[in-house]
Amino acid sequence: FFLTEYTGPLVIYLLFYIRLSTIYDQVESRKNFRHPVVHLACFCHCLHYIRHLLETLFVHKFSEGHTPLKNMIKGCAFYWGFTSWIAYYINHPRYTPPSFGHKQVSYAALAFLMCEAGNHFINVALAHQTNSGNRTCFPSPTYNPFTWLFLLVSCPNYTYEAGSWISFTVMTQTLPVGIFAFLMVIQMSLWAQKKHKLYLKRFYPEVRRKAAMIPIIF
Repeated sequence: FFLTEYTGPLVIYLLFYIRLSTIYDQVESRKNFRHPVVHLACFCHCLHYIRHLLETLFVHKFSEGHTPLKNMIKGCAFYWGFTSWIAYYINHPRYTPPSFGHKQVSYAALAFLMCEAGNHFINVALAHQTNSGNRTCFPSPTYNPFTWLFLLVSCPNYTYEAGSWISFTVMTQTLPVGIFAFLMVIQMSLWAQKKHKLYLKRFYPEVRRKAAMIPIIF
């Protein structure tokens, strides 16, 4: 389910990036210069889903349960559909770069990469806790600064995921990305609150002072 869900956006985005003749006008594509942010956006988008695929294969631990086919269809429709909309606009020959130019792109790209790194290290920490068999306490921060978010929230992986998409929105300054980021923040906040309630039952002393995803808000 996850491999299918994440492979789709990776392939779909690249199809728009190469500007297929069936999608864009070839004369217009050859005439218009691609702003560097278009290439950077492709790199960041691919990095995000490649990370998801590799973590699915080598980091995450899954139960032996089954996913209903309707859930797979809904998940793929959501990710694949939004990727098509996002990629179409960013790779369009008439795409206009962000209003504040190089500084906006650079700072947003740096924030995106930091959130991606943070998400990965959090997932590794959670997987390590499962492998060690020690489930009597909530995961604690390590010497890695990216794990220090455990001090504030119980689901820092969702915090970093939201940060990635918000940064990607600022970097590309595109409405479809903003809508996708908004929906992702809502969905992840619901997942985080659900997990937070489970954590409160299992790890009450360690989790009671933490927020679910975003300090004070969620």
